[in-house]
Amino acid sequence: MSKKKRNHSAAFKAKVALDAIKGDKTLSELASQYSLHPTQIQQWKKKLLEGSKDIFGSSEKERKNNESEVKELHAKIGQLTMERDFLAKAFGR
Repeated sequence: MSKKKRNHSAAFKAKVALDAIKGDKTLSELASQYSLHPTQIQQWKKKLLEGSKDIFGSSEKERKNNESEVKELHAKIGQLTMERDFLAKAFGR
């Protein structure tokens, strides 16, 4: 018999991961408390720790990269708009 897969909310995952980071209880104790497998808690903890750098904003290099991408895309939009307008006039639309 297979177990039904449970979908947990992001808030629940964050709560469990934070409890694991605090270290007040062992993974086994947390697993019993939340009816989860210790490996699952460890994965959520790892994901929270790895993603925490993004909470305080992207780095300066990433921000500049995003700005340059936006400028390139705006230029492409302008080019395509001009081509569309030219073709619309050429075909009398």
